[in-house]
Amino acid sequence: MEFGLVALWLAVYLAFWALSMPLAALLFAGFDDQGAGFALPLGLGLLTLVAYWVGHLAFGWVAVLAGLLVLGGATALALTRDIEIRWRDRIDVPLVFVGAFLFIILIRGADPGIIPGGGEKFLDFGILKVLLRSPTLPPEDFWFADAPVRYYFGGHLLTALLTILTGTEARFAYNLALAGFFGMLISAGYSLAGAIAAGFAVSRRKAGLFAAFFIGFASNLLTGLQVFIWALPDAIGVPLGRAIAANLNDLAAEKVVAPPREFSYWHPSRVIPGTINEFPFFSWLNGDLHAHMMSTPFLLLAAGLLFVYFRTPEREVTRRRLLVFGALPPLAGFIAFVNTWSFPAVLGLAWLTLAFAPASPTTLFPRQLATRARRAESWLTTELLRLASALACAIVILAGGLLWTLPFWLGTASRRSIGLFPERTALVPLLVVHGAFLAVFVPYLVAHARPELKKHAAQTGVVLALFIPTAWLGGLAGVALFCPLLAAGWLLLRLRDDLGYETVLMLAGLGLALIVEFAFVRENAAPGRLNTVFKVYMQVWVLWSIAASVMLARLLNAGQAIPTNWRTGARVLAALLVVSTSFYSVFALAGHFNDGATDDMTLDGLQYVSNYHGGEAGAIHWLDDREGRPHLIEAPGGAYRWANAPSALTGIPSVVGWPHERIYHGEDAYKDRITDVTKFYTGTPDEQVAMLEKYDVRYIYVGPHERDAYDPGDFSQLAGVTVAYEGGDVTIYEVNHDQLET
Repeated sequence: MEFGLVALWLAVYLAFWALSMPLAALLFAGFDDQGAGFALPLGLGLLTLVAYWVGHLAFGWVAVLAGLLVLGGATALALTRDIEIRWRDRIDVPLVFVGAFLFIILIRGADPGIIPGGGEKFLDFGILKVLLRSPTLPPEDFWFADAPVRYYFGGHLLTALLTILTGTEARFAYNLALAGFFGMLISAGYSLAGAIAAGFAVSRRKAGLFAAFFIGFASNLLTGLQVFIWALPDAIGVPLGRAIAANLNDLAAEKVVAPPREFSYWHPSRVIPGTINEFPFFSWLNGDLHAHMMSTPFLLLAAGLLFVYFRTPEREVTRRRLLVFGALPPLAGFIAFVNTWSFPAVLGLAWLTLAFAPASPTTLFPRQLATRARRAESWLTTELLRLASALACAIVILAGGLLWTLPFWLGTASRRSIGLFPERTALVPLLVVHGAFLAVFVPYLVAHARPELKKHAAQTGVVLALFIPTAWLGGLAGVALFCPLLAAGWLLLRLRDDLGYETVLMLAGLGLALIVEFAFVRENAAPGRLNTVFKVYMQVWVLWSIAASVMLARLLNAGQAIPTNWRTGARVLAALLVVSTSFYSVFALAGHFNDGATDDMTLDGLQYVSNYHGGEAGAIHWLDDREGRPHLIEAPGGAYRWANAPSALTGIPSVVGWPHERIYHGEDAYKDRITDVTKFYTGTPDEQVAMLEKYDVRYIYVGPHERDAYDPGDFSQLAGVTVAYEGGDVTIYEVNHDQLET
């Protein structure tokens, strides 16, 4: 294990935390921990946003220093506000970060490989490597030379900045950054859950630890069901298991009826047919440095800022306006740049927060408009006015977010359309994926709705008895499951003052979970709504983890708004949830460390190349040592297998790579390049020279994949082409364009 690098990166993270803490304390002044869990994503987000703009002129150390200068200036400005940071009282938050960081370091140390299968590691590492080669932004697409990356690369940019700052090789930085994003996610969740719980006079550490558990260790209920069914007598367990399995994705179905010894870490992420339903522990165990993971700490940062707004008294209008229209737009734009899938979630959460905050959103408008708004006579008019005003504010945040990352939207963001009415999810898989959270939401809402339920028990029972079966039998299981909770949470937030931001987070997750039942993003990456559910459900998991943690902590602290006699039931519920959602992680970790070589742990993501692809390892290392961004021609290959490794592992742009490029640059453009590469490897000398000139190719790669696909000849027969490297199974030719002859 590279302990020196681990210590260096930890020191850098903690230094950024300390540097950003005054700024966090200014923004989160009302939090018991002064926003300590948000300091790191706040500081690193500001660093990256500044570096992004400067990077369009000059990337590298210039961008790093510019980001540090602005961050330092913001911190200095915050210190002029006479902020007193209680460092000793804040120590629990960095300890949570360090623990989470080291947890992932151990996991990746046993299996550090940046491998092509089972995820997007080749894509993620390729973006990181090409960023490190880029003199300016946006970076060139390493699988589509001469074209910019058409992808949200904000998280990779942050990783590149830390890589430059620490002087770390990318093959190590990949895993160290992965651990850092996890640490930020867990510590931000710990801080936000604690802050919300503290407002109810509930232990912030208790709620924070629940949040750390639900976000970083818990899983969906598939593995718990597998253990439960296995423990039952066969006469009961077998038919029950088969009944459940009949509604699940085939991968998940085979595990429900299998004994625990046949556990697979992969299958619980494929519960709903036709979709991917990852949760954070699975994602970090699998080890992609992917956008849907890297955006999560910043999603919680946005939620934290919105909670500051939520709890701010109406009389502090000026400060709240500055917060909403000052801090949120650049953060929303940055989040879109890290993971565009999170942009709508931030805007939706902003809308809900503004709509349900005690202070009316009309107070953010000019005085004359606010005065007119207060003259609304009916409850319905007032409610509609609140919703419309909140929506108007969210649109302002949207516009500001677009402006803050305008170059991304104009040149880098990919264009996709919206599809409607996909195949919807059945009830059983919804319960398997979301059941642990729903088991907290239902008793929490019931506990607070007791007075209303006593008054309207008959009417409520009739409505639910008619609505739920009708929606379910009508093929709308998501509506049957989520809409009653959505309606209950909405009404209780209006009728009672003993619910708060935890319920807003619940509503946000319910809204996202409902939307993917009716709309999806059309793309070539995967059929139907597979990717939509995949990316949206990660956000649902994170938001619901915070909501459920606060709710569970409040249920355990029964005696205020919740009857004391509920406490025993809450303890049983907490124990059942912790046990049932822990089986997966315990089994996965046991298998991970049994399969891994724990006696020679390393964070070198490319060590496996020498072990499993030794015939190409030397050639890839030789290419990696080339400076700049010379263009490479290699055989394109299928996704998720050892193909286009030379470009992905070095960041040297290739003429064309994995089929992912169909999504980003279009089907026709991708096919044209495939044709050109085939023409080069199999064509006449004149055609070969024409292709070399067309794509400004410097290096020609001929390895096992190229020989299998094309059986090419000796390119050194071309004038201006010479052998630059020969070793193992690979020959690399270098092209001198001044000497090329047609």
